[in-house]
Amino acid sequence: MRSAAKFLQLLRDAKASGVLVEEVTWARLGQITGGSVHQGIALQTAAAETLDLDTLIDGCSDLGEPALLLALDGVTDPHNLGAIVRSAEAMGAHGVVLPQRRSAGLTGSAAKVAAGALEHMPVARVVNLNRSLEKLKDSGYRVIGLAAEGDVTLTDVDLDGPLVLVTGSEDQGLSLLTRRHCDQLVRIPLRGITPSLNASVATALCVYEVARRNWMKDIHGQAPSPPIVRPRTAPNEEPESTPLDSASEVESETTQEAVVQESDPIEINLSASASAEPAEILFDESIQLSN
Repeated sequence: MRSAAKFLQLLRDAKASGVLVEEVTWARLGQITGGSVHQGIALQTAAAETLDLDTLIDGCSDLGEPALLLALDGVTDPHNLGAIVRSAEAMGAHGVVLPQRRSAGLTGSAAKVAAGALEHMPVARVVNLNRSLEKLKDSGYRVIGLAAEGDVTLTDVDLDGPLVLVTGSEDQGLSLLTRRHCDQLVRIPLRGITPSLNASVATALCVYEVARRNWMKDIHGQAPSPPIVRPRTAPNEEPESTPLDSASEVESETTQEAVVQESDPIEINLSASASAEPAEILFDESIQLSN
């Protein structure tokens, strides 16, 4: 079927419409469909809207505070993705950058684990993560990667200014190419026998450290947290009035004027005329009355 002309045309139409077409293994397809019966093809729909990277960068330019973005490299587990988005949104991050390939999508599973955070966290989908990291550098961001081989610990790293925290997959971590595009690699010291942390947990620790040094440093006791300003991803423009709307408004105003002008009193004569003859009462003879 892969070589059928209709099937290839379907793939071309899907790509032309902006649909990401990816060939995966049968096991991966079973994971996507949750073990359901399929015929070798599955379609994933996003549980939240995404935007392009330029829109996210422009939206973060006037926040009034240094922006904090998260970039995920090879995080294919939707539960990890949902947990990362939930922690990032709660700790005050401003956006997430997801590659289109080698990454979990914004599926229903991710949205469920995120517990509503996807409704408030801007997510940018990019074709190439490494080119996107370079674009972020050109926009004034410092790119910090989380890796066990980092040359500086989380407590010693400089976390001032606009930042991009890059998290890799649990089994392989950051790819070699992504490491080369990071300005600095940071590690989290561990004391136990377990060699590593869950990707979502490691990301949450880093985001918390950024928050602790910035907006959280002046909060004590039951003092409230400062309100967060999210990036503006779409201008708030008032909808233009269409000719139909204008005609409706004119018709409405005309009707109202007519009602206002119709203010002359209407006299109703309820008195019966004395000269009027009494009306003749007619009976239907076909109706029989019985006791």
